[in-house]
Amino acid sequence: MRRLPEPPLSLIVFVVGLSILGAEIAAARLLAPYFGASTIVWANTIGIVLVALSIGYWYGGRLADRNPTLEGLYRIVLLSGLLLSVVPFVADPFLRVAVDALDAISAGAFVGSLVGVVVLIATPVLVSGAVAPYALRLAVKDVAEAGTVSGRLYAISTVGSLLGTFSSALVLIPLIGTRRTFILYGLALVVIGVYGLARRRLVLLPAVVAVALVMPFGTIKGETEAGARVIHETDTEYQYARVVQSANGTRTLELNEGQAVHSLRRPNSYLTDNIWDDYMIVTFAAQDRPPGKVAILGNAAGTTARAYGHYFPRTQIDGVEIDGELTEIGRRYFDMQAPGLRTHTADARPFLRRTKERYDAIFVDAYRQPYIPFYLATREFFELARDRLNPGGVVVVNAGHPEGSDDLEKVLGATMASVFPTVLRDPSQRVNTLLLGTAGSASAQRLRDNAASLPPDLQPLAIAAAGRVEPRLPGGRVYTDDIAPVEWLIDSSIVSFAAGGG
Repeated sequence: MRRLPEPPLSLIVFVVGLSILGAEIAAARLLAPYFGASTIVWANTIGIVLVALSIGYWYGGRLADRNPTLEGLYRIVLLSGLLLSVVPFVADPFLRVAVDALDAISAGAFVGSLVGVVVLIATPVLVSGAVAPYALRLAVKDVAEAGTVSGRLYAISTVGSLLGTFSSALVLIPLIGTRRTFILYGLALVVIGVYGLARRRLVLLPAVVAVALVMPFGTIKGETEAGARVIHETDTEYQYARVVQSANGTRTLELNEGQAVHSLRRPNSYLTDNIWDDYMIVTFAAQDRPPGKVAILGNAAGTTARAYGHYFPRTQIDGVEIDGELTEIGRRYFDMQAPGLRTHTADARPFLRRTKERYDAIFVDAYRQPYIPFYLATREFFELARDRLNPGGVVVVNAGHPEGSDDLEKVLGATMASVFPTVLRDPSQRVNTLLLGTAGSASAQRLRDNAASLPPDLQPLAIAAAGRVEPRLPGGRVYTDDIAPVEWLIDSSIVSFAAGGG
């Protein structure tokens, strides 16, 4: 049997470099539904990848000195591809068990994502890392050309890594999904390994991996309450999202970790018996009429916008959501419509910076509990929001927090108080407190006085809220764009509460 031509070493290191960085991007995406996408998760992902690569470089060099053959190199490439291809099949079962176990000991995103990356990604990356020094050992025929050869191979590998980063983030994950991205990179390595070895007993491996590309994957978060069912799920550009419908017809939108609900629609009702109802009434603690124009930063599937359109149809609404697919989900599954609603696909802070509009109320509901974008929790952000308000306008923040913990609320309250003379709190839910900041006056009594002017459905809610509204909690550190350790604050709050300190 005639042996196939050998693939160039430069092609091998290019494809391996592409696969390593592509897998790194996909790994962070794979962990996001369980642990979020905070800087802690990214730090663990990048850190473990670098450690695994370092070990792979070291061990690959030793292997190359022991057995400097092309067959040995192809075996490493083949093993690397097979390991990458297996990741999506073991990820969900492992992560579900890991999340339950880590919840039992109240480990936060740091420990959880660290374990996830080590178990799922470290070994494939370690094996892939062995390729570069092995290929270099084979490529250098003369010590005099070692510098030139090594420089060329590492440059080619880096170009492959660059392409892997952009191809996974911009093309593969949006088009074929996170899991098939892993399989595709694994297939590329398997093909090279089999091509290099060129043995009949291995030629079926690429076909097996290719079949995995077209295999349907089940739901990422399959568990629901009794009688409930998942009616829609998707991996958007930013996160995992699913719509769950309960037995009584109530629909909820869950993002990433699935523990927090980000939009809700009850049959034949515009109210939710949840935090979104309070957006209808809390502004009346500082204003005597419905806001003429509001911005909802973190519109999700439009629960608040829909209710405003019903109870205050004259209010103009700018619904801002970074994830445009959530807007489409809102229109399709949550009856997201209102006479004055305009939707914007944009990040909240850049939107505020660019807009020329001025608002009577800005609602900040962009926190993906429990992990939140730090740049929406700083003094500079609240200064920007203040500058986009009409006189007497208010900023209302949904401060989601671990049950029993008020550390995050104190920080947000202190940070808002560094910008607004008046900051009030409405602790309406176990894990949600609304914080209201304004340059004008605001009080529980004003809300109580305005209750009679509200639509009948909202009057009892306003009276109840007036009994809860009070000044912000004392204490808390003022966060800035320079220093805002939100992730550590949340993780420590989770652990502290579980240990009985909440």
